[in-house]
Amino acid sequence: MFKGSIVALVTPFKNDTLDEKTLRNLIEFHVKNGTCAIVPCGTTGESATLTYEEHDSVIEICIQQAKRRIPIIAGTGSNSTQEAIMMTGHAAKAGANASLQVAPYYNRPTQKGLYEHFKAIAETADIPMILYNIPSRTGVNIEPETIAKLAKDCKNIVAIKEASGNLEQMSRIKQLCGKNFDLLSGDDALTLPVLSIGGTGVISVIANIAPRDVADLVSAFERGDFAKAFEIHYKLLPLIKAIFIETNPIPVKTAMSLMGLCSPDLRLPMCAMAAENIEKLKKVLKSYGLI
Repeated sequence: MFKGSIVALVTPFKNDTLDEKTLRNLIEFHVKNGTCAIVPCGTTGESATLTYEEHDSVIEICIQQAKRRIPIIAGTGSNSTQEAIMMTGHAAKAGANASLQVAPYYNRPTQKGLYEHFKAIAETADIPMILYNIPSRTGVNIEPETIAKLAKDCKNIVAIKEASGNLEQMSRIKQLCGKNFDLLSGDDALTLPVLSIGGTGVISVIANIAPRDVADLVSAFERGDFAKAFEIHYKLLPLIKAIFIETNPIPVKTAMSLMGLCSPDLRLPMCAMAAENIEKLKKVLKSYGLI
């Protein structure tokens, strides 16, 4: 159900307010460049510092601008179960095709707590849910057995964005959850390895600046053109490394600014990229042909 290049979209700001015009332009950019779906209000979208009103507005704008040409997977996770239920309900009512649910951060719940959290959201949501496992940000890992129990007990929990970096764990998820449960890479550098163990695609940061290449990598693998997939993978690697030289989304927003796609504005505590790192980023962008 969920496959291909899915962009973890930035939230463009101007003077610390939502830049609606640019957000709409970015949707068009992705529709034209082969992106399979859009995730607003995820980690890359600076969801942690959006107000409730901004969060709702970003999702609504994405749905309106997409005009059903491309699915919108709304980031509506929270470390508060009731808050996640509220935001997911809004996204469903607004017309989102699915929701992305990050593991509760800071709280560090047990596996039972994680199960109960996601189950409570699933029971109130009438759209598909993608779990999001990113222990480096949340402080907690969703174990494969917990994922499998959720997939079995909650029919609308149908996929996971896996950003643990642990391919053995991802293999266990595929083994336990079966072919109808989609495994999506949450790390751009691991898209090709994840596809090789049965993954269906990637929720990508790098697709913000190189959407066609990310889409082509996945489609090449799907049609069995492994030489082409390898070629794109190794072409992308230096760009991926540069895009994570500082905390995401600082470098990708900076790159997008250099490419004329959006302002480099970030919301504190995210701050401007260090001058020496901007020079490193420029060098890679020039070498790739993006500026």
